[in-house]
Amino acid sequence: MIGSATVSLTIAAFVMTVILILWRPKEINEAIPATGGAILVLLSGSVSLTDLLKITNTISDAAITIMATIVMAIVLESFGFFQWAAEGLMARAKGSGIRLFWYVNLLCFLMTLFFNNDGSIMITTPILIIVLQNLGLKNHQKIPYLLSGALIATASSAPIGVSNIVNLIALKIVGMDLYMHTLMMFIPSTLGLLFFLLLLFLCFYRTLPKKLPRMGPGKHPLHVKSPNLLPVAKNRTRFMTNILLFVFMVRVSLFAASYLGIPVSIVAVSGSSVLLLWRWLYLRISPADMLKKTPWHILIFAFGMYVIIYGLNNIGLAEMLVRYLKPLASGDMLNSSLLMGGLVTVMSTLVNNHPALMIGTITLTGMALDPLTLKVTYLASVVGSDLGSLLLPIGTLASLIWLHILKENKVKVSWKEYCKVTFITIPPALIFTLVCLAFWVSWLY
Repeated sequence: MIGSATVSLTIAAFVMTVILILWRPKEINEAIPATGGAILVLLSGSVSLTDLLKITNTISDAAITIMATIVMAIVLESFGFFQWAAEGLMARAKGSGIRLFWYVNLLCFLMTLFFNNDGSIMITTPILIIVLQNLGLKNHQKIPYLLSGALIATASSAPIGVSNIVNLIALKIVGMDLYMHTLMMFIPSTLGLLFFLLLLFLCFYRTLPKKLPRMGPGKHPLHVKSPNLLPVAKNRTRFMTNILLFVFMVRVSLFAASYLGIPVSIVAVSGSSVLLLWRWLYLRISPADMLKKTPWHILIFAFGMYVIIYGLNNIGLAEMLVRYLKPLASGDMLNSSLLMGGLVTVMSTLVNNHPALMIGTITLTGMALDPLTLKVTYLASVVGSDLGSLLLPIGTLASLIWLHILKENKVKVSWKEYCKVTFITIPPALIFTLVCLAFWVSWLY
């Protein structure tokens, strides 16, 4: 029996953590309040050491997969991929700011499919910074490209389950495989992405420079200057194509591993290890730099929020949600889709999409829904987690990584500038996607 003191302290820890993350006094790192809140929850007794082991077991495979993908992104940086891609992006834009906008978002979409949302952010953001820096655009002119790219890169994780750590975790809880997820999700979520991108374009149209200035001779700090790149530079396009083909093979292997019941983390780690070895042979760069370049605080933040939400679950949050939501979720498919998508959106906005999708998924499994309704409501939760969560910068780990990269490169995007765009574009895109999901699954079955 959980005592009132335990309940009060757990709720207080949750409220305190959310306030500090939203308030961010003195630009405090998000991992600090999340860690503090997790410690309070542990002290309250609502989460035991056994629960910590369960949380670790639930997220470990997905976390390792994401970290392996981040390693791949860092290796690509070492090979000069960012500079090569930036040059290609500029060549295809042909001096048009409008054309550059569409190519930027196409690149972000493809990189998320190739890697995942976190890896895509780590790859595309530096590429865009190189382009925009060399163009000499003012800060307000950079925002349409950087912000739309980050939003599309993150939202693009919805079509296939392997593109987001939370999707992988929730798949494990619900018992769906990657094939079923892709079959039911790819079409409606891709339509939603196209609608979302159209809204972003309309939102940014006046700000986008119609004609781009010529690239200056100056070099951005992210430009790789190492003489070790000379062997690569002899045939860069061929080399970079080979790298991308290898990464694509790793992504395909993840689906094969899921089908065969092999942990996807094994395939992801194997792929990143081969790339690290490749880099070591070509550039003589030791894998030790991964310890410094990996954004560990992002994982600490995610784990802390999981502990807090797990504590709320143990004091009855999931039971309460089941009691109130089951009569609504048991109705028609459209209601179920809108309900769960909206609920996970709100929770993701407050506590990040990782713990929000986990508590949403746990709630779904406790509703005793029929198999088809369970799948639809789960997929709607994923839409809320991947798209709806973008309302605030703290909604996803990918957006936190994005802010971290911008800060390192002295590019300013305030919460006000961010929210002015997301509060206009995300609600209609979210509703459109959830409606498409309900009708698509109804048509399939």
